[in-house]
Amino acid sequence: MKPRVLIAGIGNIFLQDDGFGMEVAHRLSAQTLPEMVRVADFGIRGIHLAYELLERKYELTILVDAMVRGDRPGTLYLVEPDLESLQATGEVTADAHAMTPQHVFQLLQSLGGSPGRVLIVGCEPLETEEGIGLSEPVADAVEEAVKLIWDVVRREAGGTAEAEDARKEGT
Repeated sequence: MKPRVLIAGIGNIFLQDDGFGMEVAHRLSAQTLPEMVRVADFGIRGIHLAYELLERKYELTILVDAMVRGDRPGTLYLVEPDLESLQATGEVTADAHAMTPQHVFQLLQSLGGSPGRVLIVGCEPLETEEGIGLSEPVADAVEEAVKLIWDVVRREAGGTAEAEDARKEGT
């Protein structure tokens, strides 16, 4: 069975809480995953994410990242971005280290691809200065993010037995 869902951890582990997405991806990768789900740590490799989306054509992509929205550090968000607002205008360059969703989706569009449905699981950071390791409130949010992602996968998969089994194994 071809994976239908991509869970992509993104960010920069050298900027403290910006490593949130990678930590969540690592936790998910350690669990038994259904065939319909692929988890990957893309870090700052935006071009790799764009090509992954181009080649595999996922039905759902869940990006996991630090997300500044002004709430208490460790607050989790589930956001569905307006992909039409991210349409490329002008020339798009392939920067191997550009990781903003806007850049990735514009590159994907310029290559003739479409991301399918996209959701972002974000976490309000406390610290994003140089340094390695998550702050306490963000580290505490990792397990809740894992649960949230399994709930989303189960809901998006229509409650299939495979998705339900994955959720149970993930908790």
